[in-house]
Amino acid sequence: MSQIEQRIGYLVKQVAHAFRRASEPRLRELGLSMAQYAVLRALADVPEAPAAELARRTFVTRQSLRDVLAGLTAAGLASVASEPTTGRALPVRLTDEGRVLLERAERIVLDVDERMIAGVPTGELERLLKACAKNLA
Repeated sequence: MSQIEQRIGYLVKQVAHAFRRASEPRLRELGLSMAQYAVLRALADVPEAPAAELARRTFVTRQSLRDVLAGLTAAGLASVASEPTTGRALPVRLTDEGRVLLERAERIVLDVDERMIAGVPTGELERLLKACAKNLA
């Protein structure tokens, strides 16, 4: 094993890549990318969030989010308000169709989650990963 393969940061990236590889083909069957799923999930968690908040929650740039939102709105899965409710930001909403598709996608992602953590003591991995994130915040 090379030195880089022993580094925690590399292993975290390897797990993230493996998670994506396991999820995306099944999400594609629903017509979704992993990025689109993430935005739908964020919209369900934070209804009427502005684009800046969605970009932050899904770890993408605003430009990338615009591209993802364009696809979601064209598919009728999300809608962007024509006027702001407060300030200047336009709220983004999950449509009924988006909510139904999210429920199906959620089953796929949760299945991959369960496969990924099989054999790991309940809560232990989550506790350790949260500690890692907090240490770097």
